[in-house]
Amino acid sequence: MYTIFCSVSIVDRYFPEGIDIYFDNVGGHMLEAALLNMRRRGRIVVAGMISQYELDEPQGIKNLINIIYKQIHVDAFTVYDYYHLYPKFLDTILPYVREGKIAYVEDIAIGIESGPAALEAMFTGKSADEQVVLVC
Repeated sequence: MYTIFCSVSIVDRYFPEGIDIYFDNVGGHMLEAALLNMRRRGRIVVAGMISQYELDEPQGIKNLINIIYKQIHVDAFTVYDYYHLYPKFLDTILPYVREGKIAYVEDIAIGIESGPAALEAMFTGKSADEQVVLVC
């Protein structure tokens, strides 16, 4: 079960007229909270629902009626729609990586026995953006 740590006062402070655009990769309770706080004619882009992937029975969204009441536009996309552009992406990005203009950070844990600690570090914010477990 997930808990939403978003009080009405915070939403009111930063989004006094409601949320105009919400990019959703989480789904579940986060999407429910967003729907409650959307602005009239707001837009939601859905690119994933990570909170639902491992559930035996995905969670239903209780307040979908807000899509109608607030005239919210919801659209979805996946990486598969853009797979044909991947070679062009590599042609563009790899020279920047080679020149050091773009850098990425990854934490590398060595050995399968490091897997649980690496996973914990990733979910507690103790690792870099990319966590790799090198199994030798």
